[in-house]
Amino acid sequence: MGKNSVVIGASPNFERYSYKATVRLNQYGHKVYPVGLRSGKIEGIDIITDKPQIPNVDTVTLYVGPQNQEAWKEYIFSLKPKRIIFNPGTENPEFQNEVQSKGIECVEACTLVMLSVGNY
Repeated sequence: MGKNSVVIGASPNFERYSYKATVRLNQYGHKVYPVGLRSGKIEGIDIITDKPQIPNVDTVTLYVGPQNQEAWKEYIFSLKPKRIIFNPGTENPEFQNEVQSKGIECVEACTLVMLSVGNY
């Protein structure tokens, strides 16, 4: 059974890593919720442009740079994820400390690599 995974910073641009991660998570059998600012589709999956409550979130995988993360913090914490993956370019020590202080696992890694080596 796959993990409920929320991709923050989802983009309909097929060259973006958030797009690739959404596709790959889906291929690996995870229930994926791409959340972004612009509407569109990622291989038939609608990008969610509001900030809905999603039950039983295992993982939030972040594709939003540190300068834009503040706008997402409250929403991310409201999802009560078990872990947050800070993909390359999203590292933010202050936010990561806040995540850990709430008892949420914090991982600095690439979601695509984690999937390919089997440790997602």
